[in-house]
Amino acid sequence: MSTSEPVAVRILDREFLIACTAEERPGLLAAARYLDEKLREMRTNARTSGLDRLAILAALNISHELLGERERSAREAARLADSMQAIDSKLERAVGGSLQ
Repeated sequence: MSTSEPVAVRILDREFLIACTAEERPGLLAAARYLDEKLREMRTNARTSGLDRLAILAALNISHELLGERERSAREAARLADSMQAIDSKLERAVGGSLQ
């Protein structure tokens, strides 16, 4: 079992210490980079530079992306299940037909 260690992440030139395990560290650093990029993009394109507003807008955009990916993943899983069912049916017919 890993113990939590503080990891320094920089978001909009501010440093934050976040406790996480060694296994979680790469994901945390990647998430911090992604959030920093989104916030910088929002700050460039927004009419306001208030950190609270930028954080909410970035959170909404990231949530929207996540939900979109979940929907795409669910649709793909359903398509895959349908394909597997079709293959299974063909195999059943082929094996059943060759046994008779």
